Amino acid sequence: MRTTRDLLLDAAAEAVLSGAEWDRVRMADVARSAGVSRQTLYYEFGSKDALAEALAMREAERYMEGAEAAMVGHEGSPGEAVGAATEFTLTEAASNPLLKAVLTDDSGGLLPFLTTRSDALLTAARERCVAYLSDHWPDLPAERVLLVADAVNRLTLSHLVLPGGRPDQVAADIARLVDSLLPGSL
Repeated sequence: MRTTRDLLLDAAAEAVLSGAEWDRVRMADVARSAGVSRQTLYYEFGSKDALAEALAMREAERYMEGAEAAMVGHEGSPGEAVGAATEFTLTEAASNPLLKAVLTDDSGGLLPFLTTRSDALLTAARERCVAYLSDHWPDLPAERVLLVADAVNRLTLSHLVLPGGRPDQVAADIARLVDSLLPGSL
């Protein structure tokens, strides 16, 4: 069963996908589309910014789950696993209509959640990457794994916002970088 939160996030996503610039999306319209009162929307999220951040985090969570699944079977080296996750993320992002809408929204209302206000997203992605690498290569130095996970997630996000090559090429480059930064993991 869909929760009220899910219904509200779905309605917010639909508003973005309809071509509306985020700064022109009204909370009352999102609530009406979800079939709830505006008060319920504000109770759930508190503000339009919090709704936007929750929408960004929900989408990021979907990518992180897919990226983790993509790593399974690619445990030859940390770079191989991270490369598989990176390729998945970039390939999926290229065809994601919500991400395309965010990147082309001239108002800049949602883009900051991928750029200047991406702390929550980057923290969540870094923690998952650290957990995966630490579980599969427990002898790697924790501080080095944290540094690599942070760098990889920032690079991947950078390629989402400003694509810089085919996903497989970018993933291969990031895989080589990871393996060079985590010596002794091979």
